[in-house]
Amino acid sequence: MQRKAYVPGTAALLVALLAGCTSGATDSGTTDDANPGEAGQATAVAQPGKYRTLPEPCGVVGHDALDSLLPGIQQITDPDQREAAYAGDATLTYDTDRKVGCRWKVESTDATDHLLVDFERVVSYDNAVSDDSQAQTIFATKETAADLPEPSASATTSGSESDTATASAPASASTTPSSSSSSSPSSPSSPSSSAASASSSAAALQPRALTGLGDEAFLDDALSSSGSTAQQRTVTVVFRTSNVIVTVEYEEQPATVGVVPDSQKMQDRARKLAVRLAGALNG
Repeated sequence: MQRKAYVPGTAALLVALLAGCTSGATDSGTTDDANPGEAGQATAVAQPGKYRTLPEPCGVVGHDALDSLLPGIQQITDPDQREAAYAGDATLTYDTDRKVGCRWKVESTDATDHLLVDFERVVSYDNAVSDDSQAQTIFATKETAADLPEPSASATTSGSESDTATASAPASASTTPSSSSSSSPSSPSSPSSSAASASSSAAALQPRALTGLGDEAFLDDALSSSGSTAQQRTVTVVFRTSNVIVTVEYEEQPATVGVVPDSQKMQDRARKLAVRLAGALNG
């Protein structure tokens, strides 16, 4: 009986085909094992911020607050003009869910006052960065740009007390017995004591970080003048609550050259308004 001839090429082809099938099955199993891990990593998304909307900026500041910040409003005799002064002017914005603001300008016999209120809702477009973290970064940039001075020990203490209670000094002074003050050589009315008190007050009013306002806050106070014009003071309070950053900018320019706007009065007014706005956000 005649045997069939052996063909080496055919055998080699069969081996290659069998090896390919085995390799494909192994590769398929490896791919299936890798996919679940990659999908799990993609599901880790940072949390959104607390706030999804912003208040109406021109309506959130009440008439009583505007009466205090802009004294000239009460001097306007025409009812329509007074109502327009209360209404303010909305700042230009292209997305009222992200940024809104309002401006007021009122002249009085003593000064011209400007007020700006601005709300910015921060949204992070990076899945690895939360809205709050992005807002923290933007707030830190604003605080750095303000170039606040390094607080001294006395300024830190006085500033913290001023943020919570501003009228404690007169009460303590009234309890001092008159006999002891007259017999003491270094009474509170002495030049050295007065100078120290003035220095302490000035330190307490310097630009600084604020406590008890939102998650973080700072106050800036700048005095400027140009040539023979009256000096203008600008007090700015910026605070962050979750993913919203609020700015209060309060300016005053006296009508009389040489008159300097009162720093403490302007700071108190701006801080009180900032506290109200923080309450309106949480309200």
